[in-house]
Parts: sequence; structure tokens; C-alpha cells
Amino acid sequence: MDIHEYQAKDILSKFGVDIAPGALAYSPEQATYRARELGGEKWVVKAQVHAGGRGKAGGVKLCSNEREIQEACENMFGRTLVTHQTGPQGKGIYRVYVEAAVPIAREIYFGLVLDRSTQRVMIVASGEGGMEIEDISMEKPESIVRSTVEPAVGLQDFQAREIAFALGIDDSMVPQMVRTLKGCYRAFRDLDATMVEVNPLVITHDNRIIALDAKMTFDDNALFRHPQISELRDKSQEDPRESRAADRGLSYVGLEGNIGCIVNGAGLAMATMDTIKLAGGEPANFLDIGGGATPERVAKAFRLVLSDDNVQAILVNIFAGINRCDWVAEGVVAALKEVQVDVPVIVRLAGTNVEAGQRILAQSGLPIIRANTLMEAAERAVGAWKNDLKLGVNVRAV
Repeated sequence: MDIHEYQAKDILSKFGVDIAPGALAYSPEQATYRARELGGEKWVVKAQVHAGGRGKAGGVKLCSNEREIQEACENMFGRTLVTHQTGPQGKGIYRVYVEAAVPIAREIYFGLVLDRSTQRVMIVASGEGGMEIEDISMEKPESIVRSTVEPAVGLQDFQAREIAFALGIDDSMVPQMVRTLKGCYRAFRDLDATMVEVNPLVITHDNRIIALDAKMTFDDNALFRHPQISELRDKSQEDPRESRAADRGLSYVGLEGNIGCIVNGAGLAMATMDTIKLAGGEPANFLDIGGGATPERVAKAFRLVLSDDNVQAILVNIFAGINRCDWVAEGVVAALKEVQVDVPVIVRLAGTNVEAGQRILAQSGLPIIRANTLMEAAERAVGAWKNDLKLGVNVRAV
């Protein structure tokens, strides 16, 4: 789960990370009022969307007076901001963060991520702040500093000092840098985050270290331990299909293809998408319905997949290990009788009681295309979709 910049800054500030004074606004008028409250001579108005690259897309504006703040907000509110991270659909702007401008002497990149190869938290930093880490790694890879944190002891002072020295921080500011880095790490660890990124982390002319921007992503599976983090979720920034799936306990990721996938198990779902590509098709989604393919759960999955107007065929791929194929087949049949499905449906079952499951599908009287292997299922799904396009009608077969 992602959160907004102002939310991430509020969290980090509670862990000892310094931030610039700022306030949230939901209208141009409120933004100008917030600027008067903050005081000062210059302010930065930032669109609050779950994406990077806001500045290049016009989502960050430096303003010197209330008129400029008003104009900046009027150009932002209600607009769809398109950046390299949002895709062409963009994300809507419904709130802005008004922040007092600070005198910047230097910008630094700092991030914490999970390194799955070492099963450790990896610290990534660079003296080239203000740039996206992808650009830094391509243009100035030698500037990147990496350090792995041992989970048994956490981020130690000596590690934080080593990072500060590698970044060329002045000796007098190293204690402040250590406090900032350790605060970010504690927030990452204590709140079950999967990513903390501060870009830029700035050094001001008066020798303060301030998190000028912040992003945090949290492990969805750990949110039950942190209800205060769950409350920060902003569904307006999420794919509506993925929001509906999450609310129904399904793991769903929307894609750009036209063959919908209903699969049990994340690894099998990935293999199914790869096989569809190999057969010449394009998957419309990643959907893992989990181990219990009950009729109700399968029906929810069909409704979710069909909510995507691009779907022109559905491939159901179930491996019954802890489950049974006959139960799964009964669930598929019940779901197809309950949900109006007007596209070809291809079902591949494997595992326990597969013969009984195949009989249930065959005797259902429903136009289900059956397959014995994953490759056969993918080829039939692609063939049904192509035949559908060729004829201009939905082709259903037993």
C-alpha cells in the first residue's frame, strides 16, 4: 500500500526526521490560507498523487505570493497528472501540500528497500539527489552507496556514519545525518514498510538536514498490525479493479491484455500469464484466488475479471493440491450459472480428483472449453479470442 507525501513526512517526523513546515489543502482558497499560516516569503505547492516525477509533469510549483499559489492550485485541482510512473491514464489531483520553501545547498538521494537476494534491508544513497534512482544508476552509477542492514541488530551508528562519510557530509553534520538515517530505518522496520524513499534529502544553507520529499510503501499482509497505517489508504489513487479485489480478499493486478486469468496460487498465475504470451496472446490481469476455490470465491473472481471491458476470453487454471478438482469444478459451474459470462471460458484442472472434475464440467451443459495442459489451455484461449475477433461474435464451445 502506498501513501501520500504529506502522510510519509508526518510518519518520518515522529521518528526524528526533520521536515519543512507544511499543511494540506483541498481547494485553492484553503491553500492560500495555509501559506498565510506558515508564513515566509516563498512556498512550494505539491500535487498529492501516488507517483514520482511530479515536478516534470507540472505537479510541483514554487510560488512567491498568494496569486501564484491560487493559479498553481487552479491548474492542479481536478486535473489528471500523467508522469512516467502513472502510465497514460494518470492519477487525479484532489489535494495539495503547501510547504515553506527552504534554502537548498545540496540534494541527496536516500532509500531503504527489501533486498530479496540477501533477505536483508538494503540502504541505497547517492549524492545526486533530485534525480530518479533509475536515472542515477544509468548516468552516475559510481555515486551510488549501498549498505546492508543485519536484521538481528538493526542499523548501527557506525554504518550510518560510513554512509554519511561516503556521501561527503561535513563532519559537523554527521551526527544529524546519523539521526536522520536511523529514524528512517526505524520507521521502515517498526511499521512493516517495504520501501522508504527520501528524494531529495537536502542540506540547507544553515546546515540543517531536511526530508524535502518522502515516499513510503507498506506490506499489505502486515497492515492488520498497523490500523493507523491502513487508515491512510487513498482508493482514489488506486486502480479501481485492484481496490475491488483487495476489498474481496483477492490478489489482483490489472494489465493491458484481453485474456482474463483466474488462477489459484501466485506462481501458477505468473506461469499462466507467461504461457498466454508464449501462445501469442496478452493477459488482462494477474488474479490469485487462493487455495479455497469455493463457488462464492470463484463467482467474485468472474465478476472482477468481467469488470474489465478489454477481456474477450477467460482462462481458468486450477491446480488442486490442498483442494480437490471436483470441488473446484462445482464452484466453476455454480459461478457460471450465477454470473452472466458472454465471452469464451477455458478451464484447465489438474491435481486431486481431476477426472471427477472433468466429468462435472462435461455434464454441466455449459459452453466450457476444456483443456488438459496449461499450454493447451493457453492455445485454446488465444484461439477462441482470435476466432471471436475474426467472426465479430463470441464463440463458445464445449
